[in-house]
Amino acid sequence: MKFAFAKALRHTRKSRGLTQEDFSDVPIWSTRERGKKSPTLDKINVISQTLGIHIVSLIALTCLYLEAEPEKDLETLLLKIKNEVESL
Repeated sequence: MKFAFAKALRHTRKSRGLTQEDFSDVPIWSTRERGKKSPTLDKINVISQTLGIHIVSLIALTCLYLEAEPEKDLETLLLKIKNEVESL
């Protein structure tokens, strides 16, 4: 999971045209982006706010990078999430 999150984090940062230096005031950044530590939900929330995206967007992207995850496209993943949330 931590490597999938690292890949999602790196992808998101790069797609926004940002460098790691842009986040030098966020000490957790480098270790998370290299997959050295598993983030807590609090840290994921801080990171997503820093990137200017919704926390669920970052988690969904992480899920798409998981090797064992059967949902390999965003539309399928979002439909699964929608159905699960509606059933609760």
